[in-house]
Amino acid sequence: MAIPGAAREVLSLRALNRATLARQMLLQRRSLTAAQAVERLAGLQAQAPNPPYIGLWSRLEGFRREQLTDALHKRRIVRMSTLRGTLHLMSARDALAWRPLLEPVHQRGLQGSNHKKALDGIDRAAVVEAARTLLAERPRTGAELGQALGLRWTGRESASLAALIRNSLPLAHLPPAGTWNSHQSALLQPLGDWLGDAAADATPATQDDLLLRYLAAFGPATLADAGAWSGLTGWKAAAERLRPRLRVFMGEDGQELFDLPRAPRPDPDTPAPPRLVAEWDNLLLSHADRARVLSEAHRARVFTANGIVRGTVLLDGFVAGVWKIEREKKNIAAVLLEPFARWSKADRAAVEKEALDLLAFASDGEGERHAVRMA
Repeated sequence: MAIPGAAREVLSLRALNRATLARQMLLQRRSLTAAQAVERLAGLQAQAPNPPYIGLWSRLEGFRREQLTDALHKRRIVRMSTLRGTLHLMSARDALAWRPLLEPVHQRGLQGSNHKKALDGIDRAAVVEAARTLLAERPRTGAELGQALGLRWTGRESASLAALIRNSLPLAHLPPAGTWNSHQSALLQPLGDWLGDAAADATPATQDDLLLRYLAAFGPATLADAGAWSGLTGWKAAAERLRPRLRVFMGEDGQELFDLPRAPRPDPDTPAPPRLVAEWDNLLLSHADRARVLSEAHRARVFTANGIVRGTVLLDGFVAGVWKIEREKKNIAAVLLEPFARWSKADRAAVEKEALDLLAFASDGEGERHAVRMA
């Protein structure tokens, strides 16, 4: 425990980078199951089906696509709206524990959306209860829910009625939705019904619990970082309750950084291998200040105007370019690399090898030819 009044240790940007990469399993691939990895990573953002698979490939030794698909079908991992009110893959245990705590995030998101006006004056509790009844009959897509509710609440937009339900009930997206290359509309079912007996023993998490899990996956971090990751407010009270159990550092900008005492904080000069990080990866979405992995000068090339968070190339631990897979004629799949500056010959060779390994992982079938191209 730090001595009161003593000067706090200052963590450099590289120290924060290496600590975060270590916890995100991007310094060294790990041997874990898909469910273990998703839990250790505190979830994977999953509004598109393939990025979570690539996120696990970049972090796990020998990971195969069927491992995640199997975990979704066996209900060890759940796809649902959680952190920031966005779709994530969560372990079943975390989904049950965290979703009640994140209810304010979903309600605030609904209030701030273009559905607010369409829902003015409606008896929201009655709409939610009607949706429960409909979902008890059978799982339904969001569109089906909205249309069925619209028959009772005539004159209301079905899309807004569906949005009310998605933000008011914890709903699991049933596979095959969320599995590799599956783009069909998800059938929705209340989380407790989907998980069955496991839901009966669930204990809701506290905000203190959530802060400890966040730091384990993304620390050292500021309280603003925790807010950016979760969408929740009120982190100062949680940090003060936990302060005796935490280590407190100082960032180069003078801000307090909270961390778990025994969490990994590698030497800043620890080698960081090249990595291809998936689109919408939480590595880039879980801090208010992304400088530990992404220079502000490159932000607009990663976070696009139409809301896409592009796949990124890490060199020496920091974002040095972007990538995407393109399917070409004559059964060719290529990774297109776009460096932000000239890469050394060794770095280019290492990234190209990683890209070819990714194409082998993502291959759509036998006979597919692979290539790596520079933008």
